[in-house]
Order: sequence, then structure tokens, then C-alpha cells
Amino acid sequence: MKNQDGESKASLLPPNPSQISDGLRPEDGDFAEAPGGVAGSGDCRHQLGLSGLKHFADDRLEMPVNEEQREKEDAHLAEEALPCQPVPDVSEELSRQLEDILSTYCRDSNQEGPGEDNGQNEPVELDESEKVRSESPRNEDQEQSCPEINGEKEGPRGISDESGERDHKRVQEKKKPRGLGKEITLLMQTLNTLSTSEEKLTALCKKYAELLEEHRNSQKQMKILQKKQTQLAQEKDHLRSEHNKAVLARTKLESLCRELQRHNRTLKEEGVQRAREEEEKRKEVTSHFQVMLNDIQLQMEQHNERNSKLRQENMELAERLKKLIEQYELREEHIDKVFKHKDLQQQLVDAKLQQAQEMLKEAEERHQREKDFLLKEAVESQRMCELMKQQEAHLKQQLALYTEKFEEFQNTLSKSSEVFTTFKQEMEKMTKKIKKLEKETTMYRSRWESSNKALLEMAEEKTLRDKELEGLQAKIQRLEKLCRALQTERNDLNKKVQDLCAFASLTRGTEIEDQPPEHPGALSTGLAAGQPAEEAADSAP
Repeated sequence: MKNQDGESKASLLPPNPSQISDGLRPEDGDFAEAPGGVAGSGDCRHQLGLSGLKHFADDRLEMPVNEEQREKEDAHLAEEALPCQPVPDVSEELSRQLEDILSTYCRDSNQEGPGEDNGQNEPVELDESEKVRSESPRNEDQEQSCPEINGEKEGPRGISDESGERDHKRVQEKKKPRGLGKEITLLMQTLNTLSTSEEKLTALCKKYAELLEEHRNSQKQMKILQKKQTQLAQEKDHLRSEHNKAVLARTKLESLCRELQRHNRTLKEEGVQRAREEEEKRKEVTSHFQVMLNDIQLQMEQHNERNSKLRQENMELAERLKKLIEQYELREEHIDKVFKHKDLQQQLVDAKLQQAQEMLKEAEERHQREKDFLLKEAVESQRMCELMKQQEAHLKQQLALYTEKFEEFQNTLSKSSEVFTTFKQEMEKMTKKIKKLEKETTMYRSRWESSNKALLEMAEEKTLRDKELEGLQAKIQRLEKLCRALQTERNDLNKKVQDLCAFASLTRGTEIEDQPPEHPGALSTGLAAGQPAEEAADSAP
């Protein structure tokens, strides 16, 4: 729909004036094509179609049609559209408006076309100089005459012609003096070259005759140009009227395009809404189908349980029948034994024969009753078996249907299992990566533990060394204190030794002076006694 709108917009643009003068071309015929495509999607009211509408527009554009023929065609179209009796629609109104626009535009162009073609004369061929001269008044006429947009009011044609003639005269008057001055100078030069007055007169007469011929030719050309100018003015007026009509048609067609766009938007919105409704319906159907599948599964389970119960009951009935048959055989054997025993005892026991016969009759009656009962039970069991077989066949049919549905469901499950396998492969890859990462984490954890152990050992060693350091520092402090005490003692002893030495030297001097030199050993002993004190003082730290 958007592409059709774009094509219709491109076709609705107004053509150039040169295109308007040639009449509507196939591009204008496309005006009927865009809305016709939209209207063709309606009911039987658009039986004409795109080709009929285009043919109708082309016929109206190409040949001039009388009003009676147009009325007949409109009546024929109305008769074709009457049997359908459609409901009023936007596309129908748009197509009708477009036909009205085309009919009015084509009618005006066809009415004006023949009169103007008859009024125009045959074009006159001009030289290049005459074309240049005629261009200036034509341009001035085009600048002066400016019609309004709607084409209702236009300037008078006579005023434009008069203004063009005046401008042309002014240009010629401006050009004359310059040309006359040159011609006069040339004449004077030629006359000066001539000697006699007769030759000058003959030359002037020749020049005058040439000028007369040129003047006549220029007047003829002026008349031709004036005719050409009137023709051009008529063509210009005709083009203006056609341009105004084209502008009106364009505005109407633009409004139609807008309405078409609105209609297309509404159709698009309706389509989107319908798609949403269809999507909701599809979801509801899928949910209903899922519920039905669940119900079918429940019914299948119930039928399976019933089948299992019925099988058990059949097995129990078969076991009962076997037991009854065994009992019957045992009884028959027992009866045969009794008969033999009675045959043997018949000769011996005649008195008990009646009792034995009565017992036998009773036993036979009981046997008959039991036999009838067993036969009835067998018939009922057969009937039940047939019913069960029928039910089994019906259930098999249902199972076949369910198996088909289950196969479809299994196909969907296989697709989902493929997705699950891909997901499982990715999970395995991720588990491998996780295992690698776990190995790396264990390795880093072991390294971390070893580094923690080394750190703890280093911390213990540090504490031990700190303790040793503290002990050594305490010892160093004690030794420093001892050293200081010993130094003080040494200094004291040095002072005492010096004092003693000084006192000893004094005493020695006095003793030497007082005593004779007979006792050298005392001095030596004193010196010997004094030496160790000095050495002890020197050796002390």
C-alpha cells in the first residue's frame, strides 16, 4: 500500500507548462490508476477495473467529445453500477471524485483546444537577428504579466502588448543615434571622395533608395513580429489557463491522496488488529489442544487400569473354571468308583439298592444342576469375552489415534531433546572448565596453605629471635652498666694511684734525704708493688 501511495504522489505532481501545452500524457493517465487500485479491492461496484478507468480517461483526453456523448457514457456507467447497489465506501467516493476531476479537466481542455488551434497561423521563420530582437519584448511581457494562483484574475492583454511595443521603440530609438552617427560619418567620407555635386546627388539618391528598402523590410518584419507576438501572447494565456487548471487538479488529487493514505492507514491498523486476534485465537487453540492431550493421557491411563483389572478378572475366572472342571472330573471318578463298588456290592446288598438309587438320583440331579450352572456361567463368560473383544478393538482404534498424536508429540520431543543435547554438551564443556578451575583452585589453595605454614614458621622464628634480641639487649644494657661502673672505678683507682705515686715520690724523696742509701730493696719493692696496681687499672675495662 505504501508503494502505491508513493507512486500516486509522484504522479500527482504538476507538470511543466511545456508539458501542459502538449496535453495530458500517459503520466496524467496514471492519475486514474492509483485510486483505481484501491477501489478495485471492493465489491462488484468496481467491475470496470483499472483498465476500464484508464481507457475511459485516455478516451476523454485524446479526442474532443460532445456533451451528449459524455452524458450517454455517464448514464451507461450508472446503469452498469446500479445492479450491484453497493454499500457506500471510502474507495468508491475517492474513485468518483477522481473521475469528476478528470472529466472536468478534460472537458475544459477539449473545449478550448480546437478554437485556439484554428486561430493560430502558420509559424514564420525568422533570422537569428530578428529572434534576438523579438526576445526582449517577449521577456518584458512575461515579467509584466503575472496572473494569480487560482487563475481567476489575469492582466489585460492589450496593456502587455502596448508596453512591449513601447519598450521595443525605446530600444530602437536608443540604437538609432549611434547607428546614424556612424552612417553619417561614412556618407560624409564617401561624399568627400566624390568631386562633382551630381555624383554626390546620385550617391545620396542611391543611399536614400537603400534606406527606403531597408525601412520597408523592417516594417514588414515588424508586422511579422507583431503577429508572432500576438500568437505568443495567446499561447501564453492558453498555457496559463491550462496551468491553473492543472494546479486545481493537483490540489484535488492531493486531497484525494491524503484520503487514500488515511484509508490505507485504517486498513493497515485493521490488518494488525486482525493479526493480533488471530494470534490470540492460535494461543487459545494451542492451550485447548494441550488440555485435550492431558485429558487423553488421563483417559489412556484409566483405560490401561481398566484393562489390567479386566485381565485379572479373566485370569480369576479361568482359574475358577479350571478348578470346577477338576472338581467335576474328580466327582466323575468318584462316581465311577461308587458304581463299581455298588456293582460289586449289588449281589451282597439288595436291601440298600433303593437307597443307593435315591442317592444316585440326588447326585445326578445335583450334577445336572451344577452342569447347568456351569454351562450358564460359561455362556456368560463367552458373552463377556466377546464384549471385551469389542471393547478391545475399539480401544485399539483409539490407541492408534493416540499413537499418531503421540508420534507427533514425540517428534516435538525429539526436537526439544536435540536442543537438550546441545545444552548438555555445553554443560559438559562448562563442567570440564569448572573441573580445571577447581584443580587450579586446589593447587592455589595448597600453595596458599604452604605459604601460610611458612609464614607461621617465620612468625615463630621471629618471635624466638625477638625474645633472643630482648635477652641480648638486656645483657648489653647490663654490660654497659658494668662497663660504666668499672670505668668509674678505674678513674677512681687512677686518681688514687696518681695520688699514691705523688705521695710515694714525696715520701721517697724525704726518705732518701733522711736515710742512707743502704736500702735499695724497699724502693724496688715499692715500685714492684705499685706496678700491678697500674697494670690492673690499665687492664680494667
